[in-house]
Amino acid sequence: MCGLSVFISTLPTTGLPDAASAQAFAAALSTIRHRGPDDTRIEYGPGVAFGFQRLAIIDLEESTQPAHYPPDGPEQGRWTVVFNGEIYNYRELRAELARDHGATFATHGDTEVLAAAFHVWGPAALPRLRGMFAFVAYDHSTGTVHAARDAFGIKPLYTLLTPDGLFLASEKKVLSGFADEAAGVDPDALAHYLTLQYVPEPFTLHRQIRRLEPGRRLTWSPGGEPRVERWFRPDLRPAATTPERAQGLIRDALRDSVRAHLVADVPVGAFLSSGIDSSAVVALASEVDPDIHAFTAGFGEAGYSEIEIAQDTAQQLGVRLTPTVVTDADVLRELPRIAWYLDDPVADPSLIPLWFLARTASRHVTVVLSGEGSDELFGGYRIYREPASLAALDRLPAPMKRGLHALAEVMPEGVRGRSFLQRGTTPIEERYYGNARIFSPAEKAALMRFEAAPHTAVTAPVYAEAEALDPAATMQYVDLATWLPGDILTKADRMSMAHSLELRVPFLDRVVYAAAASLPTELKLPRGSVDTKVVLRRAMAGIVPDSVLHRAKLGFPTPTRVWLRGEIGEWADDLLATSPTRDLLDLEYARGLLAAHRAGVADHSRKVWTVVMFCLWHAVSVERSIAVGHAPEVGLAA
Repeated sequence: MCGLSVFISTLPTTGLPDAASAQAFAAALSTIRHRGPDDTRIEYGPGVAFGFQRLAIIDLEESTQPAHYPPDGPEQGRWTVVFNGEIYNYRELRAELARDHGATFATHGDTEVLAAAFHVWGPAALPRLRGMFAFVAYDHSTGTVHAARDAFGIKPLYTLLTPDGLFLASEKKVLSGFADEAAGVDPDALAHYLTLQYVPEPFTLHRQIRRLEPGRRLTWSPGGEPRVERWFRPDLRPAATTPERAQGLIRDALRDSVRAHLVADVPVGAFLSSGIDSSAVVALASEVDPDIHAFTAGFGEAGYSEIEIAQDTAQQLGVRLTPTVVTDADVLRELPRIAWYLDDPVADPSLIPLWFLARTASRHVTVVLSGEGSDELFGGYRIYREPASLAALDRLPAPMKRGLHALAEVMPEGVRGRSFLQRGTTPIEERYYGNARIFSPAEKAALMRFEAAPHTAVTAPVYAEAEALDPAATMQYVDLATWLPGDILTKADRMSMAHSLELRVPFLDRVVYAAAASLPTELKLPRGSVDTKVVLRRAMAGIVPDSVLHRAKLGFPTPTRVWLRGEIGEWADDLLATSPTRDLLDLEYARGLLAAHRAGVADHSRKVWTVVMFCLWHAVSVERSIAVGHAPEVGLAA
C-alpha cells in the first residue's frame, strides 16, 4: 500500500523545464507521505518523473519503487512501474511467468511480478491479478504510458492532462498545484454531490482533474489523447443452484479470500462492528491467526455505539478487541484534517468513526481486514427489498400509475402513503440512484445558484448496462458502479491511509465475486424473510456467533443529528454564515434548515451535513483559510 505520482511530458525528449519544476514535483509528492512513510523515492528521466511513497508490507527490504523490468537481458529496464496495492496471487503468477515465459526476478515481492505480467501479457494480465491495485507502467521503448485500476475501485488513481503533459497520482492533492486554479469548481460534480453525498467518478470538484474509473485502463502517448478502455464489468448472472450448494460455495470462497488477504510481512488486524460482514471476516481470520487483533469504535451518545455488541462477538470468537470511544469534542477538533485527507467532500457520517478507528488500529498493526463490499454483492441494504413491496403498483396500467402519481404529488407532506405512491409510480431509473439521496431536484433548485446536469446523467449509462437484470439485482448493479467506489471505498481508503494503515477487503475478491454474481435474487432476499443477504448469513452459520447471524446492519451509526443540536451545530452555523461559497449555494437556505433542525422542527441533519462538509472542504482545499496539511496529529486515547 503506497502513494504514487507520475509526470510524462508532452515532449518526450525533454526533461523537466527547470529545477523549480523538480522541486514542485517533490513537494507535491510529500503531501501523500501518509500513504507510505517507510520510503520516499523520485526518479527523473528524459521527459518523465516518477515519485513513490512506500508503506512496506511484503518483501520489506527489497521491492523498492519505482521498479524497473526486466532486470537483465536485451530489454533490461524497458518498463518503469509504480504500483499501489497488493497482488494476493503474486507467488502463483511468479511461478507461471518463470516456468512458461522464462521471466527472471531480482526481488521477492508483488511489484516486480506485476511488471513482469504486464511485460509478458500486456493488458491481458489484468484479469489474472487477484488483488487491489492502481498502477502506472511506462514503456521506455515506445514512450507510451499505461495505467490501470482494479475491478471494483479499491485503490484510487487521479489524472490531469495539461499542455505540458500527463500527471497521474494516488490523491488529488498531488495534482492540484499543477492544475489551473482559475478553472474553479465543476458545477456538475457539485450538483451530483448534493444528491449523492459523494462526488461520483470520474468527476472531482476540480474541472480539470479526473479519476480513472474502476475496471478501466488508460494508455497515452505524447501528442495524443488519453484512451480509456474497460477491462472489467460486473456481470450479475444468476445460475440455477440449491441453497446448500450456494452456501458451501460462498463459505469456501470467503474462507479462501480471507486466508489470501492475511499474507503480509507485518502485523495484520481487523475491524469489527456489530454485523455479519466484519464478524465473518474476523471469525475466518481467527481460524488462521487465533491472535488476530480486532478494533471497533463507538460514541458516548445512547444508541450510537456498537462497542458492547462487538465486545460480545469478540469474546465469543476468542479474539482480542481494542475499542475507541469518540466524543463530539474529538470530532470538532479533527474534522478539518478529515476534510483535507478526503480531497473532495464525502458527507457520509460513518467516515468519522472510521477515521478514529483507523488511527487506533495503526498504533498496533500495519494492515487491517474490513467488511466493505458485502452489501453490494450479497444484497445487504434493506432498500433492495423495495421492488417487491412496490410490485402491486408496478403492475398497474400506465394511465392509472400516472393518475396515482399526480395524486401523490398534491398530497400534503407527511401524509401516510404519499411516499409509497410516489415511489411506486416512478420508474426505477428515476427513483433509485444509490443508498444516499440527499437533496431532491426541487430542493437543489432552491439551494444551487447554478445550472447543472441531473443525477440521471450519472446513473443512466449504468441502467442501460443492467437492463436484463431483475429490479433488486439492478439496484445492486447501480451501487456496484457508483456508491461502492464513490462512497464506501473512497472513505475506506482515505481514512485508513491517512494513518498509514493498509485496509484490505476480502469480500471484494474475484473468487468471492464469482460466487456472489451467480446467486439468484431469491437466495439473497427470499420472500417471507425480513433479513437481507440471507444466503451469506446461512453460509456463516457455525462460523460466526448465533447472536450475529440475524442482527440488522448498523454500520458504525453516527450521531450527526445530535451533534448539530449542540456545539458542532454552532460551529456549523458559523461556517455557513462566513463561507464565500454563497456564489455557488444559497447558504441562508442551508442555515434555515440547520435552524429548523436545532429547534427540533424537523430532522435535516443529512442535508445540513452535506452542505457543511462542502463548505469545510472549500475552506481547507480552496480558500486555505483553515490550515491543516501536515499539522502534528493530536492524540486520542484508545
